[in-house]
Amino acid sequence: MNIHTSPAQTGISTEQAPLTAWINSQNDACFQAVENRVLRQLVQTLIFEKIIPARYDETTNASQFSVSGKTALNRDVTYIFAGQRMKSFGQVKLTGQPMRWAADNDGAPASLSSFIDEVLRHIPGTINLTPFIEELEQTLIKDVQSLSQPLAQDLSRYLSDYNALEGLIMDAHSYHACYKSRIGFTLNDNEAFGPEFRRDIELVWVAIKNDRADIGVSGDYDYQRAIDNQLTENDQSRFGRTLAQAGLDFADVRLLPVHPWQWHHKIAPTFHREIRDGTIIYLGIGEEAYRAQQSIRTLANNDNASRPYLKVAMNLTNTSSTRILANHTVRNGPVITDWLAGLLAESGAEKTPDFVILREFLGASFNYESLPEHRRASAYGSLGAVWRENVTKYLRNGEVAFPFNGLPHMQQNGKPVIDGWIKQHGLQEWTAQLIRVSVLPILHLLYAEGIGLESHGQNIVLIHKNGWPERIALKDFHDGVRYSPADLARPQKAPSLHAAPASHLKLNRNSFIITDDVNAVRDFTCDAFFFIALAEIAIFLNREYGLAESWFWQTTAGIIKDYQNQHPEHETRFAKFDVFAPTIQVEELTKRRLFGDGEARFMQVENPLHVYGARDAD
Repeated sequence: MNIHTSPAQTGISTEQAPLTAWINSQNDACFQAVENRVLRQLVQTLIFEKIIPARYDETTNASQFSVSGKTALNRDVTYIFAGQRMKSFGQVKLTGQPMRWAADNDGAPASLSSFIDEVLRHIPGTINLTPFIEELEQTLIKDVQSLSQPLAQDLSRYLSDYNALEGLIMDAHSYHACYKSRIGFTLNDNEAFGPEFRRDIELVWVAIKNDRADIGVSGDYDYQRAIDNQLTENDQSRFGRTLAQAGLDFADVRLLPVHPWQWHHKIAPTFHREIRDGTIIYLGIGEEAYRAQQSIRTLANNDNASRPYLKVAMNLTNTSSTRILANHTVRNGPVITDWLAGLLAESGAEKTPDFVILREFLGASFNYESLPEHRRASAYGSLGAVWRENVTKYLRNGEVAFPFNGLPHMQQNGKPVIDGWIKQHGLQEWTAQLIRVSVLPILHLLYAEGIGLESHGQNIVLIHKNGWPERIALKDFHDGVRYSPADLARPQKAPSLHAAPASHLKLNRNSFIITDDVNAVRDFTCDAFFFIALAEIAIFLNREYGLAESWFWQTTAGIIKDYQNQHPEHETRFAKFDVFAPTIQVEELTKRRLFGDGEARFMQVENPLHVYGARDAD
């Protein structure tokens, strides 16, 4: 078997000097800006999740947080961060240049390195401190690398190109400190496969014999026809000849695309026995090029922009999670999206908000249970793929798709990417419409059906006309839904899911779909959507346009109450899934990373919707 690859695919550079030319003193301003961001986002979460104590001093003109630490000589040191507690769930937001004050100086700019040594390393009980520090350091250098390339100052010419925007939106993940760690990528790999660099990616295709492969297929699709539609005629011909040489044809195998980084770093070394004995057949490099979206492992076809999106398994750690694809989630994707689509179709358009479900119509995975037990853990989740419908399939005349978590993006020229939309349509008018079209579909599924969604900004696509929000598309359902069977509106329609193995649940206590706790269903929605996606927009609009957070949440509450008044048939669920509760439960992402998953990591936070929750409240 002769596998031809480019240096970019292998992570091996033939010229090392140009690769690191941006690591120099002339790039100090970029380095300082990124270091300040990483440090601020780290401290925001440490304070918010009550991992470290902080003093909050609030005055009329300014406010700041003070954090104490110890130097290597056991002398006191204080870190000062300008910032405030926001009305949006009490989130902590820091701004400007962090400062470090010690007894022997008058204050100097703080560094990530000094804060790690003088504060972070002194937190008691951490079990994952070393890998967490590595994630912080890798986030720093990889973000500097991405910002050191030539960048468009103004993105206006890309506003109609959804796939391009997925690579150009570079400042998402405002809550997570390790927002670009990509543990496993070298700097060469980051340049070759990071979405910001917008490089073509050529996929490796393999075939797995039927008795060692598992698939999930939507009821509206045929497996073979779906696969055929993802390949060029030349690919089909080439792959068919390779199978014939092995005494096989397409009916004997399941085809699976593999990210080139995954092939070289994980698949070839892990599955070399199966490759050698013909259980896995290397077919070749596909003709069509793909480009990475924000999640890195989700790819868009760059040669045929209307083709489905493809999510591939990667043993890469990013935002503190390994980006594998578990066998059961791959097969559950089509089951769940068929279920959701069926519920909406049966309800009828007159009773359902106007929105789109981007269906995961096909999933394929290696059957890890067929491996000897001692190899299962290493191989688990590493060889799988999910195909998701393209949003362009659902766009109406004049509609354009935009990444929802890109709405707060600041361009290189210092202006918000949506500035033109707000000036054209009006700040409050545009914001109220954005809230309306995004809130109603997610709350409808919760109230009308009893289904919670993990709809953070990366799982939502805004569909607009000339900047005016029209509706949303929702995605990523294979592990992004939660429900209590007893509290479903139509329990007889509940899907028959492929169960997660015990080993999976042991590794990730937060990864489950079915529960008997209705608050866990509500909070699944509120954490991802209200606490992350909407709060980020509320805080952004307050910072950039002076829009009061209280107005934002009062408007949100009014839209929810209007829905409740128009749908009294769901009355019992309004109380059961109470989004106006005084507090909601959110995941402690940084605490979970530092202290591990030995216990659940959640905290109660004040809900900004609560004060507006009474039906007769203004």
